[in-house]
Amino acid sequence: MMMKLNSDIGWSWVKEGFQLFRKQPVEMLALFFAYMFLTMGIGLIPVLGQFLPLILVPTFSMSFMQACRQIEAGQRVHPNVLLTGFRSPALPRLLMLGLLYLIAAIVAIGASALVDGGAFWDFLTSQKPINPQDPKSMPAAAMFWGMLCSAVVYLPALMAFWFAAPLVAWQNMGVGKAVFYSFFAVRGAGKAFAVYGLAWLGLGVLLPMILSLMVAVIVGKAIAVVIIMMPVSLALTVVMYCSFYPPYTHIFGKHDQLNAE
Repeated sequence: MMMKLNSDIGWSWVKEGFQLFRKQPVEMLALFFAYMFLTMGIGLIPVLGQFLPLILVPTFSMSFMQACRQIEAGQRVHPNVLLTGFRSPALPRLLMLGLLYLIAAIVAIGASALVDGGAFWDFLTSQKPINPQDPKSMPAAAMFWGMLCSAVVYLPALMAFWFAAPLVAWQNMGVGKAVFYSFFAVRGAGKAFAVYGLAWLGLGVLLPMILSLMVAVIVGKAIAVVIIMMPVSLALTVVMYCSFYPPYTHIFGKHDQLNAE
């Protein structure tokens, strides 16, 4: 059953993400690295490797949801949690959800051509390496508007997909029903999600930028910025993954049965 939320709850989701990560930081970082390496390996598959990582996003997302659920229950997270979605009876529906995810992304990126003449699309699909010293190899200035257009077009799909995977896997919903419930759940908690999004904009974008500038000014070496900021960025990324779990439990409640996989 969905619960009514106020805007303040958005910040508590972020805090709960930090709390979950703090309980098992090594395990969650290991899970994230395993996910990244497996995704990179899948990406090497000819042709299909360009699409499979996106199609598998909902399936892999259940790995992190399951991990957070186990942390909350006081259970140790093991690397085999990464295969949670693949072992689920809902795998065919998760893959269908992933296919819709891919289609929505293509439509959103394609829509950017309406405002930037295809600059953003060319930037994402081009196989040519980018040379910062060659203006012709860099994306056009108009690409900013293309990215903004894509984000606006993709927003309804993001709302529809936000809770869809756990609703499919944990509540045994069909894809259509899960997408419907997810969209209106996010819409109903719009103020909370606005706070949540702004919080991660500050923590995930602005904070690293400020820290990078401070390190660059104090140390004066680019390599020092990379060495210091790399672990910070990794930790914040995993915390963000952990923070996807609290919104689900706050809105739809906690899953009754815990299967330690």
